[in-house]
Amino acid sequence: MDIFKKNINLIEQVIKISKEAGESILEIYNNPDIEFELKDDLSPLTKADVTSHQIIVKKLKEITPTIPILSEEKSNIPFSIRSKWRIYWLIDTLDGTKEFLKRNGEFTVNIALINNKRPIFGVIYIPINNHLFWGAKDLGSFEVQGDMEPKKINISEDIKQPIRIITSRSHPSEELNRWLKRINNHRLIKKGSSLKFCSVANGEADLYPRLGPTC
Repeated sequence: MDIFKKNINLIEQVIKISKEAGESILEIYNNPDIEFELKDDLSPLTKADVTSHQIIVKKLKEITPTIPILSEEKSNIPFSIRSKWRIYWLIDTLDGTKEFLKRNGEFTVNIALINNKRPIFGVIYIPINNHLFWGAKDLGSFEVQGDMEPKKINISEDIKQPIRIITSRSHPSEELNRWLKRINNHRLIKKGSSLKFCSVANGEADLYPRLGPTC
């Protein structure tokens, strides 16, 4: 992609940003008293969400000042404006806030670059264990454990029985439960946040069904 050719260090820079945001989240996560408020949709919002948002937005503006940013924590940009964006950053500064509050470690930092309505680059960082996934169009997908070298990963192409289906840990759905009853031989895996995508990407799960609005 042209943007990668123009800035060969873009991937490394965004990975660094995701880790900085993750470090700020862990500082709050390790505090015994975590306060939160409820947003209009009744989902929780913590200081970690806000702090991570501030770091990511500031750093992305520094490295790509002409590319707009769409964040869950700043989603009041009118659709009439953002629908005209050809390229933009799409970020979820703390995905899995419920898991964060439960202190089970299953929360992530998500940063994606969208071009012509399709993702061309993305990073998912798991702060609790310094585990990272990233992928880019024409480059492939990679998994990085701590300070180890990136390992190229692939989805499972040899689907065996029982099929491994991954679903949300904190968002049960009656519709999904009815759908699962139609799948005779399956093993259910539950995880929070975008960890579900990671498990499909590295072949640990075969399918992540999402029945309902995704935008």
